[in-house]
Amino acid sequence: MNSSPSRNKYRKGLSGLESRVLSDLAFRGKTFFTPADLKPYGLDARRFLYRLERKGWVAWVKRNLYLIAPLDAGSEGARAYAVHSLVLASHLVSPSYIGFWSALNYHGLTEATPPAVFVATTVPRSRRTVLDVPIVFVTLRPWKMFGTTSVRIEGEEVPISDPEKTVVDCLDHPEHAGGIPLVAAVLREARGSLDLPRMLRYARRIGNSTVLKRLGFLLEASGREAEAARLRKGPLREGYSKLDPKLPATGRIAERWKLRINVPPELLEG
Repeated sequence: MNSSPSRNKYRKGLSGLESRVLSDLAFRGKTFFTPADLKPYGLDARRFLYRLERKGWVAWVKRNLYLIAPLDAGSEGARAYAVHSLVLASHLVSPSYIGFWSALNYHGLTEATPPAVFVATTVPRSRRTVLDVPIVFVTLRPWKMFGTTSVRIEGEEVPISDPEKTVVDCLDHPEHAGGIPLVAAVLREARGSLDLPRMLRYARRIGNSTVLKRLGFLLEASGREAEAARLRKGPLREGYSKLDPKLPATGRIAERWKLRINVPPELLEG
C-alpha cells in the first residue's frame, strides 16, 4: 500500500551502503558532492542518487552537483533543509564571487536586504532559483575579477568581494546594488570603515571611467571634497555619463565630473 502524502514528506531510512557512503562524504567535509565522489564505491551513481533524493537525504543543486542534508535538518531532510544562501550560490559557477548588494549586506555596509543573491562571474548565466534561493549572475570581464577575499560560512569557504571592491562594483553596476541612492548612502554612512586609497586604486583598475565620475561626485556630495579632489588629478574621459544608468538622461550636468545627475537630490541626501 502506498504511503500517504503526509508521510511521504519525511526522510526515509538508509541502507547499510547508503549510510556508509554518506558518512564517508560527511567525514571528508563534503556538504556538496558530485557523482565522481561515488566512484570508489563501485555503484551505479545515477540509481544511487535517485534513491537518496527520494528518501530525502540529498538535494539536486545543478548538473552533477548534490547537497547532503545533515542529520540536524530534521525528519524532512533535504525537502526542508535550508543551506546558507551565500554558500549555495558560491557552488553554482566558477570562477565567481559573491558581490554587489549581497556583499554590501554581508559586510554590514547596508541593512537593506537584497532580493536575491548576486554572484559575479565571467560565465554568462541566466537568473535562476535554486532550492528556493533566487540567484542573479552578473557577467564581468575577466580583468574585473579582483579585489576578493574568502569568508567561512557554515564550514565552507565562500569567495566574496572585499568592502572597497564591493562599492566599486556597485558603482559599475548600480542596478545590482539597489540603485545609486543606496550606494550613495553607503559612501555617506560608512566613511570610517572604507579604505579610500584602496577604493581609488580599484576604481582606476576596473577600467570604467564612469565609475570614477560617480565615485568623485558622490564623495563630493557627502562633504568629502578633499578625497574627491584626488580623483580629479587624472583626466576624466570625455563625454557625459549618467549617474544612474537605468534612469532617463534628464537632470542637471555636473560639469566638474562630466556627469548627468538624473537622480533627485533628496534621494542622494538620504
